[in-house]
Amino acid sequence: MRPGQRVGVREPADAVRDVVVLVLATGLALTPLLPAYGTAAVLPALLGGVVLGGGVVVVTAVRRSSALVVVASLLGAYALAGGALAAPTTTVAGVVPTPATLVALARGAASTWKQVLTLQPPVGTGGTLLVAALLLALVGTAVALSLTLRVRRPAVAALAAVVPLAVLVGSIVLGTRQPPVPPAVAGTVLVATCLVWAAWRVGSWRPRRVVATAALAAVAATGGLLGGPLVVADEPRLVVRDEIVPPFDPRDYPSPLASFRRLVKLDDTVLMTVDGLPAGARVRLATFDRYDGVVFNVAGDGSAQASGEFRRVGDEIDVPVRGTPARVEVTVGDLQGVWLPTVGYARSVDLGRQASDLRYNDVTGAAVVTSGVRPGMTYTMEVVVPDRPDDDEVGRASAAAVSPPTSARLQVVDAAASDVARDAGSPVQVARAISRYLSEDGYFSHGLTDAGDHPSLSGHGAARVAELLAGEIMVGDGEQYAAAAALMIQARGLPARVVLGFVPGSGDDEDGTGDVPPPTDEDGAVEIRGRDVQAWVEVAFAGHGWVPFDVTPPRSRTPEQEQEETDTDPQPQVVQPPALPPDRVTPPEDDTEQPQTEDPPADDSGLALWLRIAAWAGVGLAGVLVLLSPLLVVVALKARRRRRRRRAADPVRRVAGGWDEVVDTARDMGGEPPAGGTRRETARLWGRTLVERHPAVAARVDALARRADRAVFAPGVPDRSDVEAYWADVDATVSALRRTLPWRRRVRTRAALTSLRRPSAARPREPRRQPAPTAPPAPPTTRRARRGER
Repeated sequence: MRPGQRVGVREPADAVRDVVVLVLATGLALTPLLPAYGTAAVLPALLGGVVLGGGVVVVTAVRRSSALVVVASLLGAYALAGGALAAPTTTVAGVVPTPATLVALARGAASTWKQVLTLQPPVGTGGTLLVAALLLALVGTAVALSLTLRVRRPAVAALAAVVPLAVLVGSIVLGTRQPPVPPAVAGTVLVATCLVWAAWRVGSWRPRRVVATAALAAVAATGGLLGGPLVVADEPRLVVRDEIVPPFDPRDYPSPLASFRRLVKLDDTVLMTVDGLPAGARVRLATFDRYDGVVFNVAGDGSAQASGEFRRVGDEIDVPVRGTPARVEVTVGDLQGVWLPTVGYARSVDLGRQASDLRYNDVTGAAVVTSGVRPGMTYTMEVVVPDRPDDDEVGRASAAAVSPPTSARLQVVDAAASDVARDAGSPVQVARAISRYLSEDGYFSHGLTDAGDHPSLSGHGAARVAELLAGEIMVGDGEQYAAAAALMIQARGLPARVVLGFVPGSGDDEDGTGDVPPPTDEDGAVEIRGRDVQAWVEVAFAGHGWVPFDVTPPRSRTPEQEQEETDTDPQPQVVQPPALPPDRVTPPEDDTEQPQTEDPPADDSGLALWLRIAAWAGVGLAGVLVLLSPLLVVVALKARRRRRRRRAADPVRRVAGGWDEVVDTARDMGGEPPAGGTRRETARLWGRTLVERHPAVAARVDALARRADRAVFAPGVPDRSDVEAYWADVDATVSALRRTLPWRRRVRTRAALTSLRRPSAARPREPRRQPAPTAPPAPPTTRRARRGER
């Protein structure tokens, strides 16, 4: 501080220097975000956040606005400019914010962090992903500049040097394994810069002290560039995004519908047993509503209504339908994969030790287990089996207000749907006409030629569906018929989806009448085998929900039993697709289902889980201890000083040390004792200044001063009990002094360095006490002579 300059008032050049240093340090701390997002994608958000945060703080500091105004200005800047920088798709012309922009920014502030960590870098600019980068730049710059420009005490203002380091930690957490600036270099430069600036800010750095400056640079460079690599050696960096399990995405797995033939080939193999299954209920494995021209799969557009959005659930699940409640217990046999068989809509699912791996979709009633379904796995479900209305009950109900995902459109499907449902008057009649056309005019075959089936290719790609609808005869199984029916119903404007599941006993029901009872085990539980696999279609009607339609011909209707059609029952004419070239490639006879991936077995032991929890807790505790290490060192030094005073060999020194403890506490509170003043003078001064509003505390301090003078200057030596009583009063008085402060100042008092930097000028050195002579003691005036009162 310059001579004559007021406390807290700084020159404009000093403020400009602070702004430049802290802005550059914050910019360096944000560099790990560049590869995480992509430099071109994230750079506008980072620069905009730094400029907005710095501009708001500088303007409000010049205008001497209150902290509330600063916070309100930052929120306003975030709302006005955040859309253009982080959510441009919600704005008008990429700049003007809309109500959707405000909602996106508010939600993004809470949810974007997880999304950035769980997406494969570079994550790009989709949705509100840039909100995390914008907030780090905006808040980091604003906090750093607010501390240095608005706080008057230099020691507190210098804490702004910690903010860029905190921003660097946040950027590293969101960053990648290979940041653009090596971590050792970035950390070393940032620490050295912040240390030098903080020392200059408090006025303790002198550039002319060449040795001290060189030592500081050498320590920073040696510790960061040499010490760090030596400590970690070849140990790879811990990257948070590599440790966090990303949200379950079923689209990462092959569509189960493409594995229809694989399940069929299991034939008599027991896939599961279900105890408590209501009569007529079906077992659902997966539900699909999006077709890409190759397979039907789940849709994951991020909305709550998407069939691919699976979430964690608690002990209770809201059921969106009404029906028959039941409690079922499922024991898995030879079924594999991540899809968990369910019945109806679950109200609760008890998976035991694998409960944390359960993900559920409320819309479709489907469930998955991220660790995989394994043979022998047993679980129970409280379910509601929805009622199945007939066509008369549905009546003229319109299609439900459901927004189906966009699927690939096939010309042959549109033409067939138009011809088949041209006479249908209501939505349910459209669905019934299409399902009846496929189930009554089509022929059934699994295509297992070795077992004597009529040739029929597996799969449900665009070419296979076109061949089914436009070939000489329709032949296939549930996979092809369900896919074709869903596409035809969707072509007529109705929401439709495909369900893959199991109908108990259907594998033995040749006529499709449903009269064959399902097989059971010795305990009466229903056995579901590979031959029971089925695929059907569900259509959504207003007021009735999703209504199932069976579209597959009965097993008894095979091409070998085809009867010659008569002209009295003509079939609707279907527009024929263009003729295929003569040299087309003949599809393979084997199944074309996608291979089933197998996840590595997970360690389900409780010991491994607790070890991971302990490791993460240890890392977190180590980080907290590093952050609190300066405070812990100060507290330890003060505790050591207090212990030495209380355990002094001379009882008189122990009493004097107790008064010194009161003096140091008052000094840390800002009550500097008068130079050369006695103990009683110091106590009276503090009674008028430090604790003027607390007369009881002032009286206790004055009493301690009197007792200390009496112990030091009176004849004789204080008893041990008197010394312990004095220290007990010292402890109580010190606590009372601290309680006169607000809790924040109380914490700062414990961490203050005032009493550690230099001894009090008002504390005279006590003379060394001589051992008591063997001769009779001299008169008190000669034996206890002391230097003057303190």
